[in-house]
Amino acid sequence: MNNPSAFGPIRAVYFDVGETLINESTEYGTWADWLGVPRHTFSAVFGQVIAQGRDYREVFQHFRPGFDLATERQRRADAGLAEHFNGRDLYPDVRTCIAELRAAGLFIGVAGNQTARAGRLLHELNLGVDLIATSDDWKAEKPTQAFFDALIESAPCPPEQIAYVGDRLDNDILPACAAGLVTVFVKRGPWGYYYATQPDVQQAHIRVDGLEGLAKQLTRD
Repeated sequence: MNNPSAFGPIRAVYFDVGETLINESTEYGTWADWLGVPRHTFSAVFGQVIAQGRDYREVFQHFRPGFDLATERQRRADAGLAEHFNGRDLYPDVRTCIAELRAAGLFIGVAGNQTARAGRLLHELNLGVDLIATSDDWKAEKPTQAFFDALIESAPCPPEQIAYVGDRLDNDILPACAAGLVTVFVKRGPWGYYYATQPDVQQAHIRVDGLEGLAKQLTRD
């Protein structure tokens, strides 16, 4: 599944957030509750939208035409139901992977399309990483070059020594490859399972089902 000759020494590893570190089942279930639809119905429509290559935010339009995500996030917050995740939503292989990367002396970052609130929640998880940055922090979203420029600028090494780990081809693997990074595709979550069947997944330098053992693959001699 891997192409070990395609990259040199790795000095920094950055992780996407949703479905790479955080299992988003709780959050999407909360959105289904907020919209007043069964969770399995929301999940089914969500899967259809992803399989059609559309923006996940279009899911909400199926249930509430004219839905505005920013407005509804604020309404949820005002109702005491702001987005939330904690250690229970962290995938079980995350802390071990980060600890192994740290023991190997690598710089570790977390960077994804997240709100400032999500950034604060990530800090509360005490992951032991060197950097946590969100698209709100950098005023740039994946898959734009501006996001990956900011990521590269924040790293202590050149792009060819940075690995980016994510579950999506469109937002993670393909733009990270274009920016000159080493890429790790994780097959989990709805995007991961869908994109694992697409030909472009072969562009990822490493393809894994989870984070267990990833440190060894990135720090091989």
